[in-house]
Amino acid sequence: MQPRFVIVPAVPIEKDSFRIGSRYYAATVCGGFDIYDNQAKERLKPSYPSRTDAQVQCEQMNRRDR
Repeated sequence: MQPRFVIVPAVPIEKDSFRIGSRYYAATVCGGFDIYDNQAKERLKPSYPSRTDAQVQCEQMNRRDR
């Protein structure tokens, strides 16, 4: 059985954009990690800067859900 809460990479944050010819390019930075609720089908806030921080919180939430 799949756990209710899982860790997913956060959406990259656009830092800068520039144009070369007819194309636009965006420089992005990693947004960290989010916890995804498989039951509600949504990403939970806040985002966590490291996978370890997100893992600790995710395990606590899965224990409370049982």
